[in-house]
Amino acid sequence: MSNKKNRAGEEPKQTGKRGGKSGARGLPFKKGGQQWADHLTHRAKQENYPARSVYKLMDIQKKYSVLKKGGRVLDLGCAPGSWLLHAAKIVGDQGAALGIDLKKIDIPLPSNASAHVGDIFKMHEELAGIVGNGYDTVLSDMAPATTGRKDVDAARSLSLARGALDAASGLLRPGGHFVCKIFQGPEFKEFERDVKKAFGQCAVFKPESCRKSSKEIYIIGKDKK
Repeated sequence: MSNKKNRAGEEPKQTGKRGGKSGARGLPFKKGGQQWADHLTHRAKQENYPARSVYKLMDIQKKYSVLKKGGRVLDLGCAPGSWLLHAAKIVGDQGAALGIDLKKIDIPLPSNASAHVGDIFKMHEELAGIVGNGYDTVLSDMAPATTGRKDVDAARSLSLARGALDAASGLLRPGGHFVCKIFQGPEFKEFERDVKKAFGQCAVFKPESCRKSSKEIYIIGKDKK
């Protein structure tokens, strides 16, 4: 699968959305020839989230408070919908959470949340009208299909992260916040510097809920300049 088709991916959308292992959100990994799912995958199902990735957002929110009651949130690469559901829960009835993905979300959403099929990097007039601007928070949990080559995977992840930062720069209100997943690579520090230029505060964070073997990390930009 090409990087373009995976732009709206989630944690890692890979086929074998955000690869070797079956690593799409919520899917069991293989160990010793038998499938198994970690406790967070089971917990997510019990708490009616489609994937364990929701706990990464919970970890980020607990430490950095990027979401607020009554806020407007844009979730880039929202499928299968875990981050969108949790964001909607936090902002409450007076807030709104809107998601965009190349794939359709098949789960029921609360009245303050909506999901739309589209490419955030190539928004046509209709989609741009739906998305609007002036968001309090832009989230991006996008990741490319991995190849197993660290340099290639990092470059693809960087491309998605830069696209997400460009989108956030135009769609966030002054003072807004940005959360972005990225694989660390040779150009990571340069990207971090770009986030620091655009936001009053910048932090690099790996949630406890990330798998130990994962190369992903999150950049949090707070207080857009």
